Amino acid sequence: MASAFRRKSAAAILAIISGAALATTSAQPKSTGSLPTFSDVTQKAGITFRHDSGAFGKKYLPETMGAGGAFFDADGDGAQDLVFVNSMPWPGQPAEKSVAALYKNNRDGTFTDVTAASGLGVQTYGMGVAAGDYDNDGKTDLYITSLGSNHLFRNLGGFRFADVTTAAGVGSDGFSASAAWFDYDRDGRVDLFVTRYVEWVLEKDRYCTLDGKSKSYCTPETYKGQSPTLFRNLGSGKFEDTTKKAGVFDPTAKALGIALLDHNGDGWLDLFVANDTQPNRLYENKQNGTFAEIGVAAGVAFNEAGVPRAGMGVDAADYDGSGRPSLVIGNFSNEMIALYQNEGRGLFIDQAPASTIGKTSLLTLTFACFFFDYDLDGRLDIFAANGHVADDITRVQPRVTYAQAPHLFHNLGNRRFEAVTASSGAPLQQAVVARGAAYGDYDGDGDLDLFVTTNNGPARLLRNDGGERRSRLRARFVGTKSNRDAIGTSARVTTATGTSPWLMVKTGSSYLSQSELPLTFGLADADKVTKIEVKWPDGRSETLPGVDVNVALTIEEGKGIVARTPFGAPRPGTKGSK
Repeated sequence: MASAFRRKSAAAILAIISGAALATTSAQPKSTGSLPTFSDVTQKAGITFRHDSGAFGKKYLPETMGAGGAFFDADGDGAQDLVFVNSMPWPGQPAEKSVAALYKNNRDGTFTDVTAASGLGVQTYGMGVAAGDYDNDGKTDLYITSLGSNHLFRNLGGFRFADVTTAAGVGSDGFSASAAWFDYDRDGRVDLFVTRYVEWVLEKDRYCTLDGKSKSYCTPETYKGQSPTLFRNLGSGKFEDTTKKAGVFDPTAKALGIALLDHNGDGWLDLFVANDTQPNRLYENKQNGTFAEIGVAAGVAFNEAGVPRAGMGVDAADYDGSGRPSLVIGNFSNEMIALYQNEGRGLFIDQAPASTIGKTSLLTLTFACFFFDYDLDGRLDIFAANGHVADDITRVQPRVTYAQAPHLFHNLGNRRFEAVTASSGAPLQQAVVARGAAYGDYDGDGDLDLFVTTNNGPARLLRNDGGERRSRLRARFVGTKSNRDAIGTSARVTTATGTSPWLMVKTGSSYLSQSELPLTFGLADADKVTKIEVKWPDGRSETLPGVDVNVALTIEEGKGIVARTPFGAPRPGTKGSK
């Protein structure tokens, strides 16, 4: 949350970028054909979760920052279940118990709330979640970040979890935000990176004001930062804090977002950390258990004027088909979303100021953001969930609102996008105070649906209507020598008409949230996949034979395709059914 509170003139910034942005967008080709739209199916699907920030007028900083959720397969049946993180009332405030919510996917377009017997009912001031199989037993575990101690929940099967935080040694107290599972040392076990925000405790809350009169939420400049934490997985359920040993200790950090990427294509996972009012960090994996921070040299630490922005959520992907992962970062109002293009040779250039992305996002405050192919045309689009942190922001910036509609940018190719929110369905035109967001195919039709969480409000499940008209391939990867979830695996597919971008199995990204682990390849109008290329986290590469389109595959390391299921007719209760 940055200086919104900054009195910077949005009009002045708009004047600087509008000429270039309008010139760029006017020359862009428009989309051809009918693009998908999104429908709000929250109530129909049985999702009733509502985030409780505990806000009661004191304007405590943490209450405006949460919370997130995740698409993940809790029971291994191939259907994406849902978990939503909750915060809680402040001490002395009467309210019902607020805990995380777990929803079982019924495979008919609906969910059942199975929280009561899940073991997730630990009351904590929760913020985010990362899902990953840390013990390689074939069941996906959950790590919930919080204000105070975080919690690691081991998946016992049957939608039951056990809190093993103390035994594992991953409590990481403080003010944690996003987290990610990844195997940084390639030993076959996923390690854990946890971002932390600022040093805030209730007893030392500061009084800040937006208009010189009443209290408002303080900016992060008011508090000292906190270093992120890196936990190395030792096996046997235990972790070691290697933050300093690995070279990622940074007490100046005010980190909110984390993205996994292999920025230089050497086969080892690097880390990008989005900081709020501090320089962003790019940690390059040195292949010996340590990282080197290269954010300034790579051009991702600051904006074009050399000033740090308010980094919130972040994602990395090969959106332009170059084979190199670029970055999209959510920033504060008056700062624009950043789109750092990976030019190779260790250099990134922000393309947003001269594009429709910069112009469109100037006045919005973006928390969650990510790349995904919502229309399955083979090009990665961008979704951004927006909402301000100050409920009284219009008193000092009339053009900036508290509740804000999301952004959906359709990838036109040649590094160009068009803003399509207005034509993508009523739910995307609704202004909300959004925080977390993620994508996943909850209804099994092969296109990517969304959820969006709102601060101190309900979660929303948004169904993709129309994406399934295009050809697609869905792949779940299983590691053997590599970690069981195959986190860090990259893959691409080739058809008669071309080759897809590289997609990576990853945790983290977005903001406080996580998208599904299976990869969805948009194939446009192709009728056959001629080749599948896979790069496993341990460095091994495989080339697999072609398959028919419109199938869901399971690909096991060393064995190739071990299961395939065609996408069938819609099941009762799902979209397309009567």
